[in-house]
Amino acid sequence: MDKRESAAVEADVEQTSSRVLEMLALKGKVTESGAATARCSGYDADERVYRARHPWSVHGAPFSDMQKAMDRLRGELPRSGWRIVKDGVDGSAAKSPQIVAESKERDFSLDVRLHRASKVGNAPDLLEVTVESACYRAK
Repeated sequence: MDKRESAAVEADVEQTSSRVLEMLALKGKVTESGAATARCSGYDADERVYRARHPWSVHGAPFSDMQKAMDRLRGELPRSGWRIVKDGVDGSAAKSPQIVAESKERDFSLDVRLHRASKVGNAPDLLEVTVESACYRAK
């Protein structure tokens, strides 16, 4: 397991997120969250093993455009060094379309879900994306 600076890993995760957004080629409103670091489970606290996660979403685009963006992602991910490990529906009651992929170097994982608007709570159509680093030891 590599020893890395948390800030550098967070920057890598955010850069990877930006590349995913380019692949989606979706016009909409993107949430403005940054990457955050969290402890990896299964390690002692004194081992200082972490991962960086960058959850974000796109909303304000027609649902059909979001579906096309998911289709583009299916083609672009393998060309960009990703292996799709799941392409189906998630475990939610809504059975939202989901793509899960890993970078070939296994430095990052990607989880993309397409959610239909909800009448309960007025949630909009939403394309939810999470990019996550592999676990690393903090310097």
